[in-house]
Amino acid sequence: MLHLRAAGVSLVLDARGASAPTVVHWGSDLGDLDANVLAALADAAVPAVPPSSIDVPLRLSLWPSLAEGWTGRPALAGHRQGVPAPALRLLDVQVQEQAATVRGESADGSLELTTVLELSAEGVLRVRHRLLNRGAGDFDLAGLDVRLPIPEQAAELLDFTGLWAHERQPQRTPLRHGVWSRESRHGRPGHDDAFLLMAGVPGFGFRSGQVWAVHLAFSGDKTLHAERSALGHGCLGGGELLAPGEVRLAPGETYETPWLVAVHSATGIDGLSDRLHPWIRARATLRHPRPVVLNTWEAVYFDHDLAVLTDLADAAAEAGVERFVLDDGWFTGRRDDRRALGDWQVDPSVWPDGLHPLISRVHAAGMEFGLWVEPEMISPDSQLAREHPSWVLGGGTGHTWRWQRVLDLGNPEAYACLRDRLVALLTEYPIAFLKWDHNRDLLTPGSAHRQTTALYRLLAELKAAFPDVEIESCASGGARIDLGILDLVDRFWTSDTNDPLDRQSIQRWTSVLIPPEYLGGHLGDATAHVTGRHSALGFRLATALFGSAGIEWNLTTATPAERAEIAAWIAEYKRLRPLLHSGTVVRADSPDPALRLHGVVAQDRTAALFALVSLGSPRSALPPPARFPGLDPDRRYTVRPIGTPPRTVQDAPPAWLRTGEATLPGRVLAEAGLPVPLLAPEQALLLEVTETP
Repeated sequence: MLHLRAAGVSLVLDARGASAPTVVHWGSDLGDLDANVLAALADAAVPAVPPSSIDVPLRLSLWPSLAEGWTGRPALAGHRQGVPAPALRLLDVQVQEQAATVRGESADGSLELTTVLELSAEGVLRVRHRLLNRGAGDFDLAGLDVRLPIPEQAAELLDFTGLWAHERQPQRTPLRHGVWSRESRHGRPGHDDAFLLMAGVPGFGFRSGQVWAVHLAFSGDKTLHAERSALGHGCLGGGELLAPGEVRLAPGETYETPWLVAVHSATGIDGLSDRLHPWIRARATLRHPRPVVLNTWEAVYFDHDLAVLTDLADAAAEAGVERFVLDDGWFTGRRDDRRALGDWQVDPSVWPDGLHPLISRVHAAGMEFGLWVEPEMISPDSQLAREHPSWVLGGGTGHTWRWQRVLDLGNPEAYACLRDRLVALLTEYPIAFLKWDHNRDLLTPGSAHRQTTALYRLLAELKAAFPDVEIESCASGGARIDLGILDLVDRFWTSDTNDPLDRQSIQRWTSVLIPPEYLGGHLGDATAHVTGRHSALGFRLATALFGSAGIEWNLTTATPAERAEIAAWIAEYKRLRPLLHSGTVVRADSPDPALRLHGVVAQDRTAALFALVSLGSPRSALPPPARFPGLDPDRRYTVRPIGTPPRTVQDAPPAWLRTGEATLPGRVLAEAGLPVPLLAPEQALLLEVTETP
């Protein structure tokens, strides 16, 4: 018997005998159980034998298969010359504090499967398999998934779908008999990535209900699935989605699955973040506070001109920007998005002295310099494609996407050429940051595994050679946000839309898994370039504040009043940055979908920042009070509005806002709350909360 415990979570594994081990329990902490009690628990958990079934109790093992009587999705699928993968038996279990390694083999000894389970101090469970081919011939792997049991009360699912500029849109469905399977075949997670598959008690919210959730830490094709058998067993799982023949193990070769990250919460969706965020932060390699970024894309697009960009850099520095990022259009022949990807040399016709004059001006203004690249792609109209047509993934067949194709990183020569060009660029120029884009699906069968593993290798090489260069993962916005690539990057571009109304939802749901300091959120133009929607400056500022803040707007066209307001916002961001990027993210449940309250509470609960957000017209003339989650119930706090005052539709504000503040115990603020101002649609009120003696 094996019992892993941490932070209110228990995992109990029955690894007695020679059969595949069984996960007896994964969920709330069962307490300090000795060996006898654990054995009694496992014995008591053996179910009845129903009519018209196998003649022994069916238990869902760590490696479920038909040989056990499990007729759902198996953990291991594949064949050796047409003979399906055999069932597995247990060899041994090794335990190292909060981790265990479970080893099994097939009856004929041709396959060895090792499963590693790790339970972190924060209560985050990671599980992965490693398959070794010990047989005489090749083994064609069709799939190798991690599966974990969930109880019958986990009867409602929540995962995500989306489109370009509309990522992480939640969807709920009951967990009925059968399989709910979300599969990505984009060669990247995609804008419709399931992202985080949750199963919970019906109606679970941000602050209530038991929830079990899984995420696959991988950036290629993958599957997440939930299953409920008619016999009663339920499970969550996931793994890499392999094309036929994509992984063929020769004798002695191994395949290792991505980590399946699994989390349980007894306090709703926020409870998942309460485990995931500290766990990610404990493993983080971020070297300094997240700088305020100005990205030039929506400011100038492809119209690169040193004088224009110098003026923009000066305006950025005046406002307090800390990192200036030159986006697409700087390399040879790149005057639009239909050519030149792959030709990663600075265009001498636009930059006769290279990027040095601009970088010198940026550095003189006290800012870091960053640069946009899209290394995994190649334009048919490029010198690289003309010289090396065999380097195009799939041989250049099929549809182009955004007028581009994919560079085959599995080709050693193409890989080396790309690496060397990036190394040359980073060696010649003092570049502190790469915005690493990926603007199309692969659409080449059987390429995702090779392409993704090569990408990871390339990023690791660059990180080793240039440890001070930060990298942002951008995939036409938010189409590649996952914990697999997070070990190799320092920021995510959350979405290509800067429209604050869309961003409120996108950032809200992306931050369930990813801490806000990794999520780029930019202040855009008054008229959003993607949606055409017009929004107030205060709403845009309040939305971009909760993340890795930046600007994507030509500040030289802003009025003096707007530039002063932006400078004040940046100063507030820098003041609040330690709180925003280390605190506990909280989200209040609201009966009115037009109104939201979210915030960040300091780890010691001495301070907090909340945003009261109006997405549209409320249901009633007097909305319910704002109730502030996450505060210490026994401390007193003062609540004050900060930032740009929002537009309201009211004859008079609530009494406490007329005086400018309210001081109450945390329990009162959480349970009774405070009356809210009557915000007009698409407005936000920032409320700073500080402990008061």
